[in-house]
Amino acid sequence: MECIFCKIVRGEIPCAEVYSDDSILAFLDIAPISKGHTLVIPKEHYDNLFDMPDEVGNHLLKVMQKVGSAIMKATGATGINVVMNNYPSAGQVIPHAHWHLIPRIEGDGLFRVKQGKYDSNDEMLTLANKIKENV
Repeated sequence: MECIFCKIVRGEIPCAEVYSDDSILAFLDIAPISKGHTLVIPKEHYDNLFDMPDEVGNHLLKVMQKVGSAIMKATGATGINVVMNNYPSAGQVIPHAHWHLIPRIEGDGLFRVKQGKYDSNDEMLTLANKIKENV
């Protein structure tokens, strides 16, 4: 199955574009969590964050700052979630790197992430060391 975001980039599927340059496209999500929910994607196909070159990521961050500020002004949002799911087990449905910019208003009742805890400080430090070894 061909990537739906690649089809959008090529103009084969329409979108409500809010930003475009040579390498980045931003458009409204057709199933928004809140009005103004925007997707920001690299125009070149990368499956996820870990496949993307640094230079694309650096430029993408600048675009997300610009677009995120514009979303907040346009919607009156008082906050914004920046979300990216990588791999299916993390909720990635479309295997093309993309970020969700979701405008929020204080008390809007939208999602909150449930935080957990470690069983002990030793468990936390052991895991920190395992991650450090793999960096």
